Amino acid sequence: MIRIKKRKLLIDQHDKNYFYAKKFGGNFIPETLKKPIEDLTDLFEKLRNNPKFIEERNYYFKNYVGSPTPFIKLNNLSRHLGGAQIWAKVVSEANGGAHKIYNATVHALICKRAGKKYIIGDTGAGYAGKMLSMAAKKFGLKCKIFMGAKDIERQKPNCDAIKENGAEIIPVNSGSKTLVEAVSECMRYWVSNCDTTHMCVGSTVGPNIFIKICAWSTAQISRELNKQIKSEFGKIPKKLKLINCVGGGSSAIGFWNEFMDNKEVEFIGVEAGGPKNSKLHAAPLTNGSKIGILHGAAQYVVQNSEGQISQTESISAGLDYPGISPLHCFLKDAGRAKYTSATDEEALAAYKLVSKFEKISPSLEPSHAFAEAIKIAPKLKNSEIIIVNSCGDSLKDRDIIIKKTGSYRR
Repeated sequence: MIRIKKRKLLIDQHDKNYFYAKKFGGNFIPETLKKPIEDLTDLFEKLRNNPKFIEERNYYFKNYVGSPTPFIKLNNLSRHLGGAQIWAKVVSEANGGAHKIYNATVHALICKRAGKKYIIGDTGAGYAGKMLSMAAKKFGLKCKIFMGAKDIERQKPNCDAIKENGAEIIPVNSGSKTLVEAVSECMRYWVSNCDTTHMCVGSTVGPNIFIKICAWSTAQISRELNKQIKSEFGKIPKKLKLINCVGGGSSAIGFWNEFMDNKEVEFIGVEAGGPKNSKLHAAPLTNGSKIGILHGAAQYVVQNSEGQISQTESISAGLDYPGISPLHCFLKDAGRAKYTSATDEEALAAYKLVSKFEKISPSLEPSHAFAEAIKIAPKLKNSEIIIVNSCGDSLKDRDIIIKKTGSYRR
């Protein structure tokens, strides 16, 4: 049986070879990246234990990111559905409109400490790219963003913002032209330019050090939420459910981190189920996918019978990824988190319902999480509490929503 060690950060529960539960994660990297990965690992370990660096991080989280983000009760939605109380941690109120700003800010600070002037990153929904371009501009770094050609077309608002921030978008036209290829191309570029360039992986995927930096950064979400819950209720309520969308998995890990040792808090991750009545999806945990190697780490991966990465499909660019963070694989096999999925149609319906009844307008990523909340809330008691991480703003999905529904509400 897989066990999660209490009083130890989730990101540190790996063995000497960087494997979680001896089978997830690791560093499956080319020889040319061994030294850069080791150097970055050593630097991060020093910085995360450096009081001055922590002070600097906290300063920018407060004065640049805009922490803490709001914690609100969705009264109208709760009354409409009946059953459990539905609350939201509105992380989309952070600077730039999504949780990706935490990871981007920390990577920019690390880049400066490493003495490098160039920073690169991948993006799917465009938020990781937008936030990295913002952080690069803030800290005087030159930036390149690798993005699938399909995602460039469907996420125009964020692409416009990336360019306005002075970053260069590198279109990726191979394969499905989505996030998986963007990550691959970004890593290929870093192999050739790692002496002058720092790489920011946009989620909790890739070689171990990138998983750790991202999760360490987004943990700010649950640090805030822990205080906000105690301020609101006096203590952590029993049978509390924290629902989060899951693609690469960074927002979910950040949302859950502080509550890992509290078994009264239930974690529910919602993957992208893809179009209704389609065999295509981006939900490896929900659909019994096998372990494979993707972007330098062992994880559950959507693949065919020959072990090749299969095509995925989701209306949500940020969840359209065939793999999943090794941390989520670890949580699933340990039984600490439950995973399910929502279809494109369910996510759209959730967006419409939430934006109709409340003054928040979730992007299509957290709309998957809201879809799950909408399903289960009526079956629960009024004393029970659901909190959804509304981790992204819908502005980037404006064109998709108008095309699919005929209207847009923000």
